[in-house]
Amino acid sequence: MDVTIIKVGGKIVEEESSLNNLLNDFAAIPGYKVLVHGGGRSATAVAAQLGIESQMVNGRRITDAETLKVVTMVYGGLVNKNIVAGLQARNINALGLTGADMDVIRSVKRPVKDIDYGFVGDVEKVNGAMLADLLSKNIIPVMAPLTHDGKGNMLNTNADTIAGETAKALAPFFNVTLMFCFEKKGVLLNEADDDSVIPQITHADFLKYVEEGIIQGGMIPKLENSFDAISAGVSKVVITKASEIAEGGGTSIVE
Repeated sequence: MDVTIIKVGGKIVEEESSLNNLLNDFAAIPGYKVLVHGGGRSATAVAAQLGIESQMVNGRRITDAETLKVVTMVYGGLVNKNIVAGLQARNINALGLTGADMDVIRSVKRPVKDIDYGFVGDVEKVNGAMLADLLSKNIIPVMAPLTHDGKGNMLNTNADTIAGETAKALAPFFNVTLMFCFEKKGVLLNEADDDSVIPQITHADFLKYVEEGIIQGGMIPKLENSFDAISAGVSKVVITKASEIAEGGGTSIVE
């Protein structure tokens, strides 16, 4: 059996028109599927309305106790339930989940090194059997970027990481295709040319492109996550644009 895991950033799910397009495309994917979403811009906006300043370091949110309340409300509530309601309207029996629900993702609080990220979780364990059981009942998980530590604490957790770890946990049960969706059509040979998509990248290609400066910044950890997933048994990893998930384009990651 096949399962497709789609990871989309907050920007896609926070705007009505792009969310509707995504939900239509996601609903059309045949077979079992999982949606993993972000929601950072909504969290920043709600925090500002509450007078809570958002602190970012290298694009990552510092999650203090007040910010944790906001991201729990926004990711696990507002953003997640909007998606679930939209899928139900398309006859997809979706179930919104944080990692705490059914103990599906357990994390540990990130240790303080150079930077104290606060209540941020590094994934320790994903319950693939539990997710596989839901899928077998035609229940579609919609996963928010939140986990828990098993001691009563919620933890803000990177959505790319949740998608990658979920894909690895489901690999023993399914042929897993993992799709990371972002604002470009794939990994680009030339950042200024949106059509210069590299159709396929091996690990050797990746190292060469990094050395040449073609792949840089936030794309490096995204690709490292992708190769990690492939080596852990995920059948296929694709990096593409959310609007392209039905087209089969983008950049395929191969060993």
